[in-house]
Amino acid sequence: MAAASSLICTFSRSNCTFSRSPNTKLVTSVYLPKSLHLHTSIRPISPTFLLIRSPLNRYSRTPRSCHLKLNVSKKNGLSSALDSLLLVCTSLALSFTLFLADVDSASAFVVTSPRKLQSDELATVRLFQANTPSVVYITNLAVRQDAFTLDVLEVPQGSGSGFIWDKQGHIVTNYHVIRGASDLKVTLADQTTYDAQVVGFDQDKDVAVLRVNAPKDKLRPLPIGVSADLLVGQKVYAIGNPFGLDHTLTTGVISGLRREISSAATGRPIQDVIQTDAAINPGNSGGPLLDSSGNLIGINTAIYSPSGASSGVGFSIPVDTVNGIVDQLVKFGKVTRPILGIKFAPDQSVEQLGVSGVLVLDAPIDGPAGKAGLLPTKRDAYGRLILGDIITSVNGKKVTNGSDLYRILDQCKVGDKVEVEVLRGDRKEKIPVLLEPKPDES
Repeated sequence: MAAASSLICTFSRSNCTFSRSPNTKLVTSVYLPKSLHLHTSIRPISPTFLLIRSPLNRYSRTPRSCHLKLNVSKKNGLSSALDSLLLVCTSLALSFTLFLADVDSASAFVVTSPRKLQSDELATVRLFQANTPSVVYITNLAVRQDAFTLDVLEVPQGSGSGFIWDKQGHIVTNYHVIRGASDLKVTLADQTTYDAQVVGFDQDKDVAVLRVNAPKDKLRPLPIGVSADLLVGQKVYAIGNPFGLDHTLTTGVISGLRREISSAATGRPIQDVIQTDAAINPGNSGGPLLDSSGNLIGINTAIYSPSGASSGVGFSIPVDTVNGIVDQLVKFGKVTRPILGIKFAPDQSVEQLGVSGVLVLDAPIDGPAGKAGLLPTKRDAYGRLILGDIITSVNGKKVTNGSDLYRILDQCKVGDKVEVEVLRGDRKEKIPVLLEPKPDES
């Protein structure tokens, strides 16, 4: 009889397929741990493969995985026939046992050596695994009418990312992700999909809050961090769904702080924005930016790229800004922000006039500026353009462009009375204006 050879494998309540030597025909013995109380069957399924079935005793304290050592040798004649009969009987017994026992579905495992990770790699893997259940995929649906049948259909017009804010089912994302939607779908990490309702949004800061009626055990809020003490060079991690790809992780560092970008909806500036070189692509919008501890420090919102793809310059709204906005949206469904109630000319137009400030194009009489007496730009009876007031400062703070004006108003509250200095013709005047809340948007 030929010398015996051995095969080593690991299984976990599953069916496993093992390779054997071509000159080997039968398995003569199987050595199992004492904690394994059920029979093991081994049968050939091809000239070079054996099928081994060995379920765990559901009532015994048995580890989820154990090792099998198979001694295989070459036999012929009557001994081979007896062994074949024994294998058939064992297979029948095992099949009957599997029929009665509640065994998990089979899973194939490839026997490989354990992969060794560096400490920083292991930390990144754990961060991704811990926070992925908190990131959701948002589908923006719009109503379209078929040109031929005139049927009304809901078709996807965009998608983005979001994250779970609390156990009440609130989802935070960017406003431009949900803009123009007739219906919204939110897909959780376990691939369950729920209809979402819009709780509120802030167009000026590009933040929106949705709500889903999902079981609380499926809702895992992200831990909220602080963005005021961030440092350039600090590691950051972005999780999202770029181009519709499910849960993608990109890493980078903070490239800059206190950047300023404009809201895609209103053009109003967003201050103190975080700049990062972590890859942010279409579909990442609304996803979280995390620090190395897994805490939320921003919402990925925009990229600077001529091509529309990631160019290493991404921007995130800081969590300190998001926190206050989300609280107002959850409580009141809107953000109360003061306005002057004017429309002003583009900065380039004012520069061409050789002056510095904000040129008032329109000041409705029922708005704060109109009530206070600010003059808009208009034409006289001969069609000649008569310039309106040019705002040069508010509460003593110099105003050179629209961003300066917005920045000053962001520091004010509804009901505050501000002193607006304007250039009217060739003279300057100071006009008190009572700030009013921004009208509701539909």
